[in-house]
Amino acid sequence: MKTIITSALVATAIALASCATSGNAGVKSYTSDTCVVSGNRLGSMGDPVTKVYGNQEVKFCCKPCVAKYEKNPARYAKNIR
Repeated sequence: MKTIITSALVATAIALASCATSGNAGVKSYTSDTCVVSGNRLGSMGDPVTKVYGNQEVKFCCKPCVAKYEKNPARYAKNIR
């Protein structure tokens, strides 16, 4: 009985670990140190906000910039590096 419980716990731990590491597979990193919307330096308005759209990570200086981006992503897409 102990062997079955131990095996189940090990299998669960492995499954959870694989989920945690595969969450960002294939996502392109946002390499700029400025906000995609405002051009402000990331961190200048507090902790930067990071979102993933499709397979692209995008970073913002603040939450209001996220809302602006989401209203018109095509306008700001050219700023993504």
